[in-house]
Amino acid sequence: MRLTLHTDHALRLLMLLAIEPGERHTIEEIAVRYGISRNHLMKIAQTLAQAGFIESQRGRGGGLVLGRAAGSINLGEVVRTTEDGFALVECLDQERNTCVIAPACGLRGPLEEALQAFLAVLDRYSLDDLVKSPKTAISMRRLLHAVRAG
Repeated sequence: MRLTLHTDHALRLLMLLAIEPGERHTIEEIAVRYGISRNHLMKIAQTLAQAGFIESQRGRGGGLVLGRAAGSINLGEVVRTTEDGFALVECLDQERNTCVIAPACGLRGPLEEALQAFLAVLDRYSLDDLVKSPKTAISMRRLLHAVRAG
């Protein structure tokens, strides 16, 4: 299983907003701090805003903030929202499946089960679980501020 960069960067963006909840963050600032594409980050922010994970305010004094408490943002929900699909192999994508052995293959069941287990684990965690440790939050802030200052 491999998550897309869209999901990876979405989770990073959410973690930054969670460790600095009193601040509004601009796309430009987040892109610089994480060293990622501003244009890609704009698409991610749009996805997260449409799903209600973040709020975006335009104009002077604007920026991004969490749309709800970090404890109510479920990781499984974020991943399901930001991933295009979960076809681990061709036969799991019913629209594009051209595998000739698909009707007789026993691989589909175990892979579907594994995918459900993967998502079930993520469903047990919230955004707050990723950043609630003071040591984690302090370390993340220090690393992200070093990038901002450098």
